Amino acid sequence: MHESSLTERQLISRFVDALRELPDVEADLDHWEPASKQGDRGHDAQVDLRVAGKSFVLLIEAKKAVFPRDVRQVIWQFREASHGRPTGQGAEALSLLVAESISPGAKELLRNERVGYYDSGGSLYLPAPGAYLYIDKPPPKTFAKSVRALFSGRRAQVLHALLVRHQNWFGVTELAQLAMVSPATASQVLTELERFDWLAARGQGPAKERHLREPAALLDAWTKQLAAIRPSTLHRYYVPGTKADALEARIGQVFDARSVEYAVSHETAAQRYAPFLSNVSQVRVRVLIGANADAAIGELNARAVSEGANLAIIEAKSPGELLFRERVGGLWLASPIQIYLDLLRGEGRSKEMAEHFRKERIGF
Repeated sequence: MHESSLTERQLISRFVDALRELPDVEADLDHWEPASKQGDRGHDAQVDLRVAGKSFVLLIEAKKAVFPRDVRQVIWQFREASHGRPTGQGAEALSLLVAESISPGAKELLRNERVGYYDSGGSLYLPAPGAYLYIDKPPPKTFAKSVRALFSGRRAQVLHALLVRHQNWFGVTELAQLAMVSPATASQVLTELERFDWLAARGQGPAKERHLREPAALLDAWTKQLAAIRPSTLHRYYVPGTKADALEARIGQVFDARSVEYAVSHETAAQRYAPFLSNVSQVRVRVLIGANADAAIGELNARAVSEGANLAIIEAKSPGELLFRERVGGLWLASPIQIYLDLLRGEGRSKEMAEHFRKERIGF
């Protein structure tokens, strides 16, 4: 069975099986609940639960995926559906959400409201009086894969644009042009971000605009995905007889003369914006690879090395990977967002520098 094809009944059956595996727990699927005569869906199932001798009735609602934006509706639905419901035998009734995937933010909101949940990854939260159950497991693979896709490729360019211009309001077409993607891609990313409740919206239809209300939450989420995203190809070189500061200037001169599109990143760029280290031994540059770049590297007399490099070239396959670079002191520097993300992938004190840089230059 593939996670993505789980039906409501399969999810609920899996939940009941998970309960039965716990010590001192008995769970019986009482019945499947049909839609109500009024047209509103009732609970999808009812489970009789006994935990260490205490009895409860779980009123189950099954959903495909739940994000923070969905939690308010779920809670309202539970409260409406539970009014006046007979539970029988005096057992306390508890509403519980079963979903194929529940985002970490949605889980936190549900716990804050003391609403129980279970997802197909095995996470379980049941705040029953005198019978508190809590199992926290990684999100299901399908959910993790879909989130990871949001932070890579052209979709990441949309996130980059929203973070760099986080104070602005955007229509889909305007955002697509800024991020160098299709309107369809921009629209898909905005829809995903709305589910996380990170955007504010105004207007309707073609005039609808969005604004990134939670830039820090989005950037935090991106940092958590870095380990799972394959880094760009990196080539290490040694340029003889040149210290790092002089090498920066030389790179700027040669690359500009050869019309190479590039953006200096990592420690070298961060030092220009928010000094932190006493010295930098290596210059790392994002470069749009091509014949011009090869000629420029040759003109620098750079030779490929496996250690002792003072120049690292990070391959950029499209101009979108150099978005929002800035001209500072005769050099093209990567955007502060890109510099921060690159520093988090670095070695030595780069992660420490990243936190300093985020505080001093990014500000959220």
